[in-house]
Amino acid sequence: MVQLRCASTVLVLSVGFGVVAKAQTEKTFPTDTEINLVLTQTERAIQQYKPLIDQEEAQMGKSAADAVANDRQVVNALETAVKAFKGKPQGFNGLLGFAFFEWLDDADRNAMLCGSGAATQAAVQMMDGNVEKAASLLQLARSCSDASTLISTVSENAGSLYQKYVEAEQQLAVHATEVAEKCTDILKKNGVPSKK
Repeated sequence: MVQLRCASTVLVLSVGFGVVAKAQTEKTFPTDTEINLVLTQTERAIQQYKPLIDQEEAQMGKSAADAVANDRQVVNALETAVKAFKGKPQGFNGLLGFAFFEWLDDADRNAMLCGSGAATQAAVQMMDGNVEKAASLLQLARSCSDASTLISTVSENAGSLYQKYVEAEQQLAVHATEVAEKCTDILKKNGVPSKK
């Protein structure tokens, strides 16, 4: 009977805490709409960046082989994640959302490195008198820098969305702990021993 009252109390407290939490600043989990917006932004950024990886490989040759392989791996991971999240957007609200954010951060850094590497090679080509090759590398450097800026913006959006998830998860955990403590107090007051 006491356990039944405790269960009823937990239900009442849960509803009560829900109302109190809503009256205060309620933290909400990212919605499907918010997640899908970040996914769309990611797709556009990948569409801009992916062809640049091929250009980087073609124009910078073997000196960029490791960087190109890493770039392709990150882009493939992002494409796979976008497909998975489009089927189940709430999958973002967990560890995979953090991995997604990290991949965006990696893609941003890789695009920036592509830009700086191409700019450096352009300077070398210019000093060697190879003006046409230098101009082509400068165009690649600009394009990679533009892609880096776009990916950085998308990464910031994904990071903000993931932070929203973490804050909502933390608030939910705090409320659950408060309810459990209240239930334990009720059980103690009614003389029911706690199980260990």
